[in-house]
Amino acid sequence: MNDFPDSIHITEEGPREGFQFEKQDIPTARKIELIDALADTGLKQIQVVSFVHPKYVPQMADAEAVVAGIAPRDDVEFIGLWLNLQGLQRAIATERLHLEGSVALTASARFLERNQKRTMEENLQQQREMAAAYKAAGIPISRGSVMAAFGCNYEGPISIDRVVLQVGDILAVAEEQGEKIHVMNFSDTMGWATPRSIREVIGAVRNRYPDLTMSLHLHDTRGMGIANAYAGLEMGVAHFDACVGGLGGCPFAGNRAAAGNVCTEDLVFLCRDLGIETGVDLDKLVAVAELAEDIVGHSLPGSVKTGGSLSDWYATRGDGGRRGRIA
Repeated sequence: MNDFPDSIHITEEGPREGFQFEKQDIPTARKIELIDALADTGLKQIQVVSFVHPKYVPQMADAEAVVAGIAPRDDVEFIGLWLNLQGLQRAIATERLHLEGSVALTASARFLERNQKRTMEENLQQQREMAAAYKAAGIPISRGSVMAAFGCNYEGPISIDRVVLQVGDILAVAEEQGEKIHVMNFSDTMGWATPRSIREVIGAVRNRYPDLTMSLHLHDTRGMGIANAYAGLEMGVAHFDACVGGLGGCPFAGNRAAAGNVCTEDLVFLCRDLGIETGVDLDKLVAVAELAEDIVGHSLPGSVKTGGSLSDWYATRGDGGRRGRIA
């Protein structure tokens, strides 16, 4: 049996997570070109930049310029990422982004030390301070996130019990500010997830917190990205992060970097076949994936842009490209 959702929400992260992983310099104008093209595909939320120190992520040195250059749209939320109060203040100062508070913890102590130079106790306290800052700025806190939720290149397998405990800590931090987390994201930061572990983690959290909406951030390091997305869909997950063309990765994941996020157009293709609505024009998205390849100057791992969307064939079926559900 499965619990497929009727529709899913996709947060496109190619301009942020994708570009930050690239080694070559990408001109600001080309970053804006990709974002504007993505906004025309039906995607409703696009993460465009991260407000981090350029010493650690040089590709994000032009974050403010990118945000300033994006064509505003009423039907698309442009969002950013930050890891501390300084980053939040930079995001607020742009006056052009959709701002949403998030409480983010990391299930791997060793990765947290490498990625953010903090212990787990320090990170929990820092998240309390960030939650207070959101409250003071009038920014709602509605999302939570557990990084390295499925395994770590430095620490190995992550206990499901630890992930569930961190979800409880995240909910408690928000509640201290009188806020309620609605969406909980689980990040396969270093590409350890498998369909089995997706089912186990999501199942354990759902059993403990049945009212939470689940979200997945997946990498395709070992070729499991779209299989893990399918497993998430079977478990009723209705929110996904994805990157056009399969851009992306984690620059702090070590020698076995988590290269390549689950590909947006491949995820949309899968959902179309399952009868799950995405609101995204697949053919437009494939064209944007080809644009992304041109911008980064090398091939990207997405499959549908190479193999084709089969849109003409689906159009002849007369059902909008939707198959019947399989129990």
